Amino acid sequence: MPETERIAGFPTHVVRAGAGVRRVLFIHCTLGHSGSWARVQAALLGKLKMTAFDRPSHGASAMWNGDGGAAGLHTLTTTIAAHLIDGRADIVGHSYGATVALRLALDLPHRVRSLTLIEPPMFRLAEGTVAAAAHAAEMARFGQSFAAGDREAAAQIFHDAMTPNAPWSGLSERARARLAGEIDRIAEEREVSEGDVPGLTAPGRLEALTLPVLLIEGSASPAVMNRVHDGLAARMPQAQRVVVMGAGHMSPMSHPENIAAEIAAFLKV
Repeated sequence: MPETERIAGFPTHVVRAGAGVRRVLFIHCTLGHSGSWARVQAALLGKLKMTAFDRPSHGASAMWNGDGGAAGLHTLTTTIAAHLIDGRADIVGHSYGATVALRLALDLPHRVRSLTLIEPPMFRLAEGTVAAAAHAAEMARFGQSFAAGDREAAAQIFHDAMTPNAPWSGLSERARARLAGEIDRIAEEREVSEGDVPGLTAPGRLEALTLPVLLIEGSASPAVMNRVHDGLAARMPQAQRVVVMGAGHMSPMSHPENIAAEIAAFLKV
């Protein structure tokens, strides 16, 4: 049942579901919420004991007050997530949520049993590739539009860069308005995705991880995400990689049964 609790002192909406020996913490993407996992979790209810939460400034959790900038927000989110781990847990993260999942494993390896990462936006790992250069150019356009106060243009640029398989032109007016209204979230987090302010890719950090890792990507995701996964796999040789055919960056919502099946196979439940 959903609840709002003070986690690490922050009013946080928490959802717990399922039954099983293995405990799993799910961390959603930016512009999503804990319900983004609902259909993935529905397929796992009898297999896993699951927790999800609304990140700060998302869903029914409180708004973040801006303390510490992008680094402070990432630390707050990771601290909340750590408080929600019951003993040891398997961690599943999507997009920005996957960067939080990875940080949990780096900072608290004794608390994390395994990692499932779905397209973390760790673009430094893709530097030097054509795909990364193209993505950086689009995000520069995003920054210009956002700085000029053109929220709709910024939302369109970001959306089309990350979900080319479901372009802005096909969205409803309501969906466009919601994205434009929440586009500040993307701007607040750019120093994580583009600058790696948490230091996740620092020399030796990824190589130190020995726990099982599953990397899930969509066949229709932007090319830069494939290059990020190349970088992760090169530095974490134990990582398994799977591709969900027909899925884009938002695979937990568009292909929940496939994502659930991959998680279940990885965790052997």
